[in-house]
Amino acid sequence: MKAATKHTLLPLFAALAFALGLSCTPRALAADTLECKLAFDIDGWSLVYKHATGEGTVTCNNGQTMPVKIKAQALGITAGKWAIHDGRGRFSNIRKIDDILGGYAQAEANAGLVKSSSAQVLTKGTVSLALAGAGEGINLGVDVGRFELSRP
Repeated sequence: MKAATKHTLLPLFAALAFALGLSCTPRALAADTLECKLAFDIDGWSLVYKHATGEGTVTCNNGQTMPVKIKAQALGITAGKWAIHDGRGRFSNIRKIDDILGGYAQAEANAGLVKSSSAQVLTKGTVSLALAGAGEGINLGVDVGRFELSRP
């Protein structure tokens, strides 16, 4: 009799686990996250030490916007001077617009002569920022550093 009870309850437990699993799917978790994008301009220079500053605007799918100040600093084997205009970024794992603020770990390899471009993914805890942009300048190198977004 006990064996029959186990087999009768097994489909019930499976259905319950399936129902609970639906509430923890990525789609359900995604409902709590925002889609936020960054439009930016930045210029900088490097000679072993890289320094860049700029500004941008973060826009989220809930209608919120935030102007931001950008500062990047790094060390590496790098030299040049450049400007990126009409840069674009996309954040992931954002629950509120303030989550975008702070310092992101950065590692980059770059090369450009007259036309310069950049593409990289930065992380700050669970938050990620994918950047892409094109501009002009002369730059060559590899560096590791910090990319920071703050309020103006």
